Amino acid sequence: MKYEVWITVRGEQHYAGADPDRTELTAPGTLEKTESGWLLTYQETEATGLEGTCTALRIGPERTILRRSGSLSSEMVFETGKLHTSLYELPYGALTVGIRTESVRHRLSEQGGVLEIRYHMEVERRLSSRNCLKIQIKRKK
Repeated sequence: MKYEVWITVRGEQHYAGADPDRTELTAPGTLEKTESGWLLTYQETEATGLEGTCTALRIGPERTILRRSGSLSSEMVFETGKLHTSLYELPYGALTVGIRTESVRHRLSEQGGVLEIRYHMEVERRLSSRNCLKIQIKRKK
């Protein structure tokens, strides 16, 4: 069953020698129970700089996969203790991005819940940033 939800996404990126960069987005979306876990989808907005992009998170017991499609195409795989490499397509070219996941935690139900992912991002095999993505999900009444 698919549920209409409100999603609040808080992202924090830490770069060496700089203050943390923080973003926040609140948007409508959907949460669906699947055979392998949960599927969360929402549309990005101008606030994230990804307007015209649909974000889908497949949240499973062992790993979470974030896929973006539309004005930006990318896939990020989060699996605790592992490094996953993918191609990050931007309007002006593509980059090789590595995601080394520290932790993925979630508490989800039909009413909503929380997903938190802590990871390091590598661009072209060099450490770029330490990141935390926290998503709060509330079912619409």
